[in-house]
Amino acid sequence: MSGAVDLAGLKERALAQQAAASRPAPSASPEDGGSPSPDAVIDVTDATFESDVIARSSTQVVVVDLWASWCEPCKQLSPVLEKMAAASGGRWVLAKVDVDANPGIAQAFGVQSLPTVVALVAGRPVSAFNGVQPEQQIQAWLDDIFAQVGGVLPDSGRDGGAPADEPDDPRMVAAAELLDAGDFDEALIAYRAILGVEPDNTEAAAAIRNLEFAMRAQAHDPSVVSTAQPGDVDAQLAAADVLLLGQRPDEAFDRIIELVKVTAADDRDRARARLLELFELFDPSEPFVKAARRKLATALY
Repeated sequence: MSGAVDLAGLKERALAQQAAASRPAPSASPEDGGSPSPDAVIDVTDATFESDVIARSSTQVVVVDLWASWCEPCKQLSPVLEKMAAASGGRWVLAKVDVDANPGIAQAFGVQSLPTVVALVAGRPVSAFNGVQPEQQIQAWLDDIFAQVGGVLPDSGRDGGAPADEPDDPRMVAAAELLDAGDFDEALIAYRAILGVEPDNTEAAAAIRNLEFAMRAQAHDPSVVSTAQPGDVDAQLAAADVLLLGQRPDEAFDRIIELVKVTAADDRDRARARLLELFELFDPSEPFVKAARRKLATALY
């Protein structure tokens, strides 16, 4: 957005419905370096397994292909699965896991041999097979899975199309347009108006948190990062804002945690409250948020 602070990084983390945009790109097949449709095939790691497999399986069948670069049978099976996933029209997604790089996933499935293929529905494994299988047999396996799941999942892409999206809220669209245009003040007014009539609107609440933070952080002199003195509460909180706006959350959080260590009474409470406020800008499962929460607990107790 021209002339305005770039909120993309914070906005994506804060709004749950935008989290899917940060999924890893699809891998090339182990055999020939092919590039399947990004909607059909995704690479999954230990870190992204919860969101890309478990959460996704609540709306779509996820077939997990556990493979390794040294596994010759994997090089035969993976391209077949990728081709079938691309041809399914979104009915199911193939999640590829390199077990050497992601031992946690392999351990969770109790993998004894490769390749291993597991289908998940609603967060649970429903069927699996090992070794190379012909395409016709794999298709029969998939058909049996869909026959079993019945009404557990929405009808996603059964006829080659995607499930119908709910219509966008015109109020949210208008507020987002103001935000994209860099009109922070009017966007904030628009989001607050929505929250005023819908107190449970989490998207509007998250947008307000992001905007209020960005507007405050943008008002600081960036030089405060280098000039703030260790015990200067106002300066250190401003420095943390500047660091966070610059997508440096670890450094921002550490600034405030150090402030908690060297202050007392009201100043300490103020620093703690600001840190908790900044945590709200991110998904609580973010590693740097978890790490900062542990550091805060140590500093406090």
